[in-house]
Amino acid sequence: MQIHYLEMVTPDIDATCELYTEVHGVEFGDADASLGGARVARLANGAMLGVRAPMHSGENPVTRAYMLVSDIEAAVAAAKNSGAEIAVPPMEIPGHGKCAIYLQGGIEAGLWQL
Repeated sequence: MQIHYLEMVTPDIDATCELYTEVHGVEFGDADASLGGARVARLANGAMLGVRAPMHSGENPVTRAYMLVSDIEAAVAAAKNSGAEIAVPPMEIPGHGKCAIYLQGGIEAGLWQL
């Protein structure tokens, strides 16, 4: 199991990016529209850390890990069969692959296929 994308949703993007730059030495790029306006830092292991604002008034601050999978459709089906609620079905993100989000036990988790 490998985290491909760690997403942080916060109303204070700049302060969060500054914190992770100071504590972990990562550098964030400009907002990436295809990732919801997230400012993204590439990590040493090849994963990405994205920090973005909520996309609507009902979206709360959250840290959500997206696990890399080889077959997102099969992984979403397995999550659903295990009792998870599929919050966002597989969707294409131009230039980045496909992602999906599921909820289980109050935890939001993501899947990512390159």
